[in-house]
Amino acid sequence: MSVSQADVMTAMSKVIDPELHVDLVKAGMVKDVRVTGDTVKLKIELTTPACPMKGKIQADAEAALKAVPGLKSFDIEWGAQVRGVAGGSGGGALLPGVKNILLVGAGKGGVGKSTVAVNLATSLAQHGAKVGLLDADFYGPSVPLMTGTADKRPVSPNGKTLDPLIAHGMKVMSIGFLVEADQALIWRGPMLHGALMQLVRDVNWGELDYLILDLPPGTGDVALTLSQSVRAAGAVLVTTPQDVALADVVRAKQMFDKVHIPVLGIVENMSQFICPHCSKSTPIFNHGGGRKAAEMFGIPFLGEIPLDLKVREAGDLGVPVVVGHKDSPEAQAFQDVARAIAGRVSAQSMKSVPLPVMQAR
Repeated sequence: MSVSQADVMTAMSKVIDPELHVDLVKAGMVKDVRVTGDTVKLKIELTTPACPMKGKIQADAEAALKAVPGLKSFDIEWGAQVRGVAGGSGGGALLPGVKNILLVGAGKGGVGKSTVAVNLATSLAQHGAKVGLLDADFYGPSVPLMTGTADKRPVSPNGKTLDPLIAHGMKVMSIGFLVEADQALIWRGPMLHGALMQLVRDVNWGELDYLILDLPPGTGDVALTLSQSVRAAGAVLVTTPQDVALADVVRAKQMFDKVHIPVLGIVENMSQFICPHCSKSTPIFNHGGGRKAAEMFGIPFLGEIPLDLKVREAGDLGVPVVVGHKDSPEAQAFQDVARAIAGRVSAQSMKSVPLPVMQAR
């Protein structure tokens, strides 16, 4: 019995991406189908290299091909092509090469927002995505220290724009590179707006799959400026489990709702302390509050990050824990959060554009 391209496409149309809730053919993820007798080669192009459901998709695709009558062998090439909001540049005219802008925010300070932003960006870069990290926390820029770039300065190739620094496989820019470490930024709204737009517009970000913005805590001018200037794919809210932090999450969620930026989910940082000697779990700041807040808002709970000395030490040394302790539970937790966020961004981009029509070749 001969096998046709139509047979293969029919089989692939039965494989559903669990994150996108659409079959691989309709999503335009099946590429370069070539049938030779009773063998087939094809490519499955995921919507992000950090796809959280790749294992499930791979198992289902292989099972579907094995069920094709007459097909004796197959070879699947795996790839990834990140899609932007509205099918193109999420950064719009301001950032034409940036596909997706992700905001990392918190209702209050001290919850580890910058730690999450740095490890999220680094995790996505480790998966093979093209990533930029912009430290937009003007009053407390900690990204230079946490990425090991505090003693470096960006250069200008033409006197008009700046080249971002490179750290841990990603492009990095911060207001901390441009002011003295002991200089306090006592700026009003218009000055913040101007400086932020310069860091966004006048930096040579190039082609990026994701630009992560570490926002200042609270609901002030920076988030409002960004919402009016760029089209963000979504925001990630960081909290700790105790009630005082969760109360501020409510205000942050309401702010993003008002400026029409979708909230991709909540990350609970410092969720519990695991004793390195006895492995006993101690909920120092309570536990489970982030999940409850996510359920209350009807948004995804993206994961829990344990409270551990390695995370703090890694940040102080300028080597994110996902790099310096990549096999640790803390690093794995950050990787899980990064994959969950990448999946949510893919789902957002899929909603914003018509689905492509895939033709067998």
